[in-house]
Amino acid sequence: MLESTVAAIRPLDEAAMAAARELQGRLTKPAGSLGALEPLSVRLAGLAGTCPPPLPEPAAVAIFAGDHGVHAQGVTPWPQEVTAQMIGNFLAGGAVVNAFARQAGASVTVVDVGVATPLPADPAADAAGPRLVAANVRPGTRDMMVTAALTRDEARAAVETGIRIAGELVDAGAGILLTGDMGIGNTTPAAALIAAFTGVDPAAATGRGTGVDDETYARKVGVVRAALDRHAPDPADPLGVLATVGGLEHAALAGLVLGAAARRVPVLLDGVIAVSAGLAAAAFAPHAVGAMVAGHRSAEPGATAALRHLGLDPLIDLGLRLGEGTGALLALPVVTGAVRVLHEVATFDSAGVAEK
Repeated sequence: MLESTVAAIRPLDEAAMAAARELQGRLTKPAGSLGALEPLSVRLAGLAGTCPPPLPEPAAVAIFAGDHGVHAQGVTPWPQEVTAQMIGNFLAGGAVVNAFARQAGASVTVVDVGVATPLPADPAADAAGPRLVAANVRPGTRDMMVTAALTRDEARAAVETGIRIAGELVDAGAGILLTGDMGIGNTTPAAALIAAFTGVDPAAATGRGTGVDDETYARKVGVVRAALDRHAPDPADPLGVLATVGGLEHAALAGLVLGAAARRVPVLLDGVIAVSAGLAAAAFAPHAVGAMVAGHRSAEPGATAALRHLGLDPLIDLGLRLGEGTGALLALPVVTGAVRVLHEVATFDSAGVAEK
């Protein structure tokens, strides 16, 4: 599945992008006056292969959840059981991501790809509510300070889970996919992935996650540095990088990006977990970047390094660091607006408005 998905990812359609640029130049507004929305609309036309591109709706959030063996190194004060507890909160509709999803009219799918503790019963009997997908590859990763976090087969299984979820959501009608994540301790493997793929120093890739104190932060940086020294992951081998220092949710999110790109559907990236997965997806298939839209700039410093490496500019910058898909949901109306302009704004000719 992984190889066939990567093979299906193609460059953006140059003719569709040229048509979108030409249309932008004829709309009743000064050229360039919509700033970043204009090149975004052009890129989405290139992804869809048509101008104007389809409106990015309905939206579907996929929250991948997993636990981490590196939690044993004291990189976060939060107990590992919170991962499963928050899944219960997602399914009950009580998390921030649920509030933002209701506001945006987006569906929420929670995927257990690697939770270590038993999950609560799914209260969502209502088909319209959040749903839980059981796809547990293993109950959390191994401690990357001691050994590889995953085997290559486990990493592949997680990536292919993400590809499968992307296909299911697109087949169900989703016009845009939004990344979500849940996993206590998951900013530590995210920092390791970012340092491995971009070459930045671990200290520049590592942030404070849930707001750790100075002592815990120093320990976290040391863990990332030691894990990278131990495994020496090769950025040209993305499956190997995910296996040695990644997480199950990171690998699954990389698969979601690849699956969306293969289906020519945009994927709106959330925060540092998502962009670390985006780096892996780009290493598998460089043209996958064409499907990625950076929803926001996470307060985690590694996110900025990852976005710079991917060549993506975030749509909003609000100092967010929650994850779950919250920043992507807040950015969703911006993406929709960029496309709606091409569908609904009159041209100078059709409106009878004089050009300069």
